[in-house]
Amino acid sequence: MPSTTHLLYLHGFRSSPQSVKARKMAGMVQRQHPHVTWWCPQLPASPRQAMALLQAGAASWPLGRTAIVGSSLGGFYAAWLSRAWGCPAVLLNPAVHPARDLAGYMGEHPAWHDPAQKIFFDPEFVQELQELELHSASSAPNAAPPTLAVIAKGDEVLDWREMLARHEAGQVRLIEGSDHALSDFDLYLPEIFEFLRLA
Repeated sequence: MPSTTHLLYLHGFRSSPQSVKARKMAGMVQRQHPHVTWWCPQLPASPRQAMALLQAGAASWPLGRTAIVGSSLGGFYAAWLSRAWGCPAVLLNPAVHPARDLAGYMGEHPAWHDPAQKIFFDPEFVQELQELELHSASSAPNAAPPTLAVIAKGDEVLDWREMLARHEAGQVRLIEGSDHALSDFDLYLPEIFEFLRLA
């Protein structure tokens, strides 16, 4: 795997580039790998719009030197883009069945890092997630690029068994305890950065 020169970070549902994990990774990349291109966009609530934004924003990136990190719903997107682009990905407590899991979240919600900001989750977005899940399921397993899934058994939002079953073909860091937000994220950063092979 060649060294990574372009790194994309994808936050989760109701999250933002201001998440603790995103800010910690951004700081480490800036300090230790200042020549690496870092992009952590605010993702639209619409999965279709989110994918369009990401594919347009990274259109000029060298995919052979690109890597993706994604958390929760962002982990689902990261796994999808990893297969589509053929580049490695780190998946942090990644959603496996987001259409099912988010079907009960229709309507308006406050953003985690700024409750004044509202996110509206439309019923159409569940259909958009279902389409992405179907596309992901039809991808050939032998085409999968390298992945590192960081999975916490203490995740209070997503089932760690589903995450493990989906991503056990790749590299897995299975954590006893912890939580959905990976509050002990610092412990796993060295392993994540080693996997990413940053330039």
